[in-house]
Amino acid sequence: MAEVQERLQAKLSDRYQIERELGRGGMATVFLAKDLKHDREVAIKVLHPDLSATIGADRFQREIKLAAKLQHPHILGLYDSGEADGLLFYVMPFVKGESLRDRLDREGQLPIDDAMQITLEVADALEHAHRQEIVHRDIKPENVLLSGGHALVADFGIARAVSEGTAQKLTQTGMAVGTPVYMAPEQAVGEHVDHHADIYSLGCMLYEMLAGEPPFSGKNAQALMAKHAMEAVPSIRIVRPTVPEEIEDAIFAAMAKVPADRPKSAAEFAEYFGLPIGATAARRVGIRATSARRIPSGATGLYASSVVLPWWRRPPVLVGIAGLAVVGALVTWQVGFRGGPGRLLPGDLDPSHVAVLYFEDLSRDSALTYFADGLTDALIQRLGEVQGLQVVSKGGVESFRGTTLGVDSVARALQAGTLVRGGVERTGDRIRVNLRLVDGNSGADFQRASVEQSGGNLLAVRDSVAVEVARLIRARLGEEITIRQQRLSTSSVEAWSLVRRAEQFRRTMEEVAARNDTTALGRAYRSADSLLSLAEQQDGKWSEPTAMRGLLAYRMSRLSGRDRTVIEHWVGVGLGHADRALGIDPNNADAMETRGNLLYWSWLMGLEPDATRAAALLARARENLEAATRVNPLQAGAWASLSHLYNQTGSGVDVNLAARRALEADAFLENADQVLNRLFLSSYDLGQFPDASHWCGETRRRFPESFNAPRCELYMLTTRAREPDPLRAWRLADSVVALAPAPRRE
Repeated sequence: MAEVQERLQAKLSDRYQIERELGRGGMATVFLAKDLKHDREVAIKVLHPDLSATIGADRFQREIKLAAKLQHPHILGLYDSGEADGLLFYVMPFVKGESLRDRLDREGQLPIDDAMQITLEVADALEHAHRQEIVHRDIKPENVLLSGGHALVADFGIARAVSEGTAQKLTQTGMAVGTPVYMAPEQAVGEHVDHHADIYSLGCMLYEMLAGEPPFSGKNAQALMAKHAMEAVPSIRIVRPTVPEEIEDAIFAAMAKVPADRPKSAAEFAEYFGLPIGATAARRVGIRATSARRIPSGATGLYASSVVLPWWRRPPVLVGIAGLAVVGALVTWQVGFRGGPGRLLPGDLDPSHVAVLYFEDLSRDSALTYFADGLTDALIQRLGEVQGLQVVSKGGVESFRGTTLGVDSVARALQAGTLVRGGVERTGDRIRVNLRLVDGNSGADFQRASVEQSGGNLLAVRDSVAVEVARLIRARLGEEITIRQQRLSTSSVEAWSLVRRAEQFRRTMEEVAARNDTTALGRAYRSADSLLSLAEQQDGKWSEPTAMRGLLAYRMSRLSGRDRTVIEHWVGVGLGHADRALGIDPNNADAMETRGNLLYWSWLMGLEPDATRAAALLARARENLEAATRVNPLQAGAWASLSHLYNQTGSGVDVNLAARRALEADAFLENADQVLNRLFLSSYDLGQFPDASHWCGETRRRFPESFNAPRCELYMLTTRAREPDPLRAWRLADSVVALAPAPRRE
């Protein structure tokens, strides 16, 4: 290189002062120099002597002239080019920053936001070049410079010049110009290369930015090229579970083996991320970036019609729930935006999919929180009974209690085209409930109303709110909405209020149990149970307080450790309450579910040592849980329990069907991660590997932090649906151990 520098300096001494070598690669060396005429620092890239001789000055100049026409904010421009003493060179601005390779070597994995910005800016540069029919052919971290927080793509034209100039040699050797780590399969075998090859390389580079290593590795170039041509792209979410599924989908699409299966353009590739080309610059200065974009062919995932923040920056709870078009796909209604028949536009949220967000307590002393929650729960229940509406469960909206997210973001996460919001306040001796019906697609209020009645009859307020919300929804959909009278409810305001206050303590039980605070757990239980006991005294013909006491006892049996004596005590208490509730109302599905769960828990914990009586215990548990689903086919908790119990008494088909019914009834079940795992395992055991792969994908997407996410992928490697990959298997095994709770690691 010293000789090359001397030769170059001797020929260019009237124009440039070459100071030192900056770096070198397989095709060229870069020197720092001073542009004497313009008094500025420049970078001079010199092709290696043997390569210069092979290409020839004419061909090199022809390709460099084409590249010099590219003027774009994310393309490193060209100042000069030529031939000096047989050496081919070109002159570029000297960028005071680092290459993406430097940053990757220093940091390994990049933050998701940074990786996406770099990817979109490189895609922006490629789109500009491809429109002028210029293909880079060597997209890699070394050719992406980082300066001022932005990406600059360097070396347009050089790879084409090299490949054209050495075509005969390439044909003879079967090799290709480029970097094997990032090279598209067609490029590796010397076939015709177009813009699809750049998109493939960009997908590889995005993978490396997120994973900290390229998608494929090998001992030599031939081994690498073989993997690009034949092996499936490894899942980025196995290596880094926090990467959203849409990014993984984009990588899979960009790295399709067949060029025609990849995005048709760099702009289409960018659409996978929910942002148009050039949107990152707008986002950085706070400008709302909007795009009426179409879904790329072959894409999966959800796409909004407008973007405020790119979806990968939304809080984890939103990303985790987003796209929950889970089992039993949501029914598409032909309903217009402002009522009456119409056709939904692609990507629009269906107005008949309703989410009732928890109402706010607007009182000064927060004394109406129990009532606000009670209104919300009652609305969810009663709207859920309306034929033609699909209502998000309490578990679904619970995640957004008190959220600061925009309502359109919440709507997209819950896949709800209509949101019901409300606030409760006291004005003198009256209660006022302010209602808002919100369009999920835009986040704009569709209608507003208020209900105000005497504060002495909270049940009348509750029922009036239900009727008013039904009226608002009817006006929105142009469909008849009828709210049924609450079945076997209480007419006692005192009893209802006590149950709603007990519900507050039930939530507290779950919160303190998660912190392993046994003292607070016992205190919360006693408070809730006492309130329910008082409610029973107020209305002895209402079964809900008694059924809820049974549920609380069941939860205590699960949350109080593994002491069988303690568990047996709570099981006895719970069964007593469940039996009394069913004595009041033989069709109380909640009480049936609780009794079935208590009996099954007794069996699981071995509380009945006699084999014959234990078998009878298991049979009674099954009978009660199945009875609950007959009374209420949407009794999600009972279906979930059956999906576990059927492993003891039924077949894999029974397990699978029960798990499906559970998620169809409530996609936001508290133990949805376990139910998904049962769907995966039962499909796997039945040899239904496409279904198993689907449920494994759902687990990875919804619960990336669960050890079942990598474990199901490890299981899939034992099937014919996956190619054997021992290295990946070991990585998956390590991920399972790292994510598993301590008692499960061994």
